[in-house]
Amino acid sequence: MTVPALVLDGLAYRYEGQEMRFDLTVEAGEWLAVIGPSGAGKSTLLDLAAGFLRPQGGRVLIAGRDVTTLPPAERPLGFVFQENNLFAHLDTFRNVALGIAPDLRLDAAARARVEAALDAVGLAGFGTRRPGEMSGGERQRVALARAFLRERPLLLLDEPFAALGPALRREMLDLLERLRAARGRSSLAIVMVTHHPEDARGHAGRTAFVADGRIAALGDTADILAARSEAVAAYLGL
Repeated sequence: MTVPALVLDGLAYRYEGQEMRFDLTVEAGEWLAVIGPSGAGKSTLLDLAAGFLRPQGGRVLIAGRDVTTLPPAERPLGFVFQENNLFAHLDTFRNVALGIAPDLRLDAAARARVEAALDAVGLAGFGTRRPGEMSGGERQRVALARAFLRERPLLLLDEPFAALGPALRREMLDLLERLRAARGRSSLAIVMVTHHPEDARGHAGRTAFVADGRIAALGDTADILAARSEAVAAYLGL
């Protein structure tokens, strides 16, 4: 039996008087989208899974391992933020290299892996550029290259393409799909928070709708976006 990539088991968290509780299983190789109104708890869900927040109760399991008490750096996952989290004083090559060598000490094989990652996201030859010299889409490509270079079983995306226009956002999602396919879909699970429900269509097999600190609806993406519940219909403006 395949071990789930992520399990949130009765995960409890309290923020500014709001009680949140998440129960969720993400299968190995699954692409799950997370949608819902602002302040509903979408980013909190990711931060709890990643270890940036400590839950008041429950467990987090990644690839079958209980990581509830582990710090973010020790959890087997990648994380891409909306602001891409690049270091402005480092060039593109070194920003990507941090994914496998936090001390930036690389042998020839590691350097070749970094160059291959840059090539995979269409940034061959960009290694000496710094983030300030690149467009928003290019910076997100750097962040994706670093995340995929780590080869973790779980990738968390917190609205990484929200600031991009529709065409560039679609391009980045297609790139993410190609990277996932090259890696082997069954080896990587993706949990993607998005404010654009249409981003889930055609990519995410399932979608979770978060409201009031709970997963209020979870199912096939087409079914969820068909707004068969009043809460989802209100959120989608249908």
